[in-house]
Amino acid sequence: MAVTADERPEAPASPVAKLTVSLHVKRYNPEKDDKPWWQDFTIENMEGTDRVLDALHQAKWYFDGTLTFRRSCAHGVCGSDAMVINGANALACGKLIQDVGTDITVEPIRGLPVIKDLVVDMNPFFAQYRSVLPYLINHNDPGYKERYQSAEDRERFDDTTKCILCAACTTSCPIFWGNSSYVGPAAIVNAHRFIFDSRDQAAAERLEILNQRSGVFRCRTAFNCTEACPRDIKVTQAIEEVKRAILYGRV
Repeated sequence: MAVTADERPEAPASPVAKLTVSLHVKRYNPEKDDKPWWQDFTIENMEGTDRVLDALHQAKWYFDGTLTFRRSCAHGVCGSDAMVINGANALACGKLIQDVGTDITVEPIRGLPVIKDLVVDMNPFFAQYRSVLPYLINHNDPGYKERYQSAEDRERFDDTTKCILCAACTTSCPIFWGNSSYVGPAAIVNAHRFIFDSRDQAAAERLEILNQRSGVFRCRTAFNCTEACPRDIKVTQAIEEVKRAILYGRV
């Protein structure tokens, strides 16, 4: 008797290949260590679609509970788990094992003081961010109405609204590594977001701040920041647009 397509049994799902990951973590506790050191973990039964963050969780939960790193949302929104993965800045929650390979080296982001292991002191980074007045400034009372904006005006700065303040761009910048007074790409990106906002009235003030010795002209257009951004913001382009606004006086 013939069997119709609807009556045929479903083929069994293919088993998911299990991977063994060699995880090398740069560790440092300034309260007891004279210098940084490396700890190696062998993590078994990983899958290609697992993330580097999952491997770090396995290392902490099952091998060494003293391993310290930041993470929160684990979905690429909070930006708290930025670190150097195989030599490049990235979010641990955004990198899959199948993309980075099974031999993984993890270090803290560079240019900021290490508090412990993969946790760095973000205070200098946020101080530079605050210095560019990263909020809407408008002295006109809108009353009970919203400050309306056209889609075209919004599009002018839409790209730089995507910043999640992970510091991946700033800590990939060789100028920032050598000069901590440099305001850095992330601060410039967030200044850009308001400089080109048609509702804002403090563009000139921000441009004056960014025209100082430690401001936007410290940038040497290395493009490290653009490559490091996990949100694919055109960071270098935003920096160049701010430079042109200073030079030509047009926003």
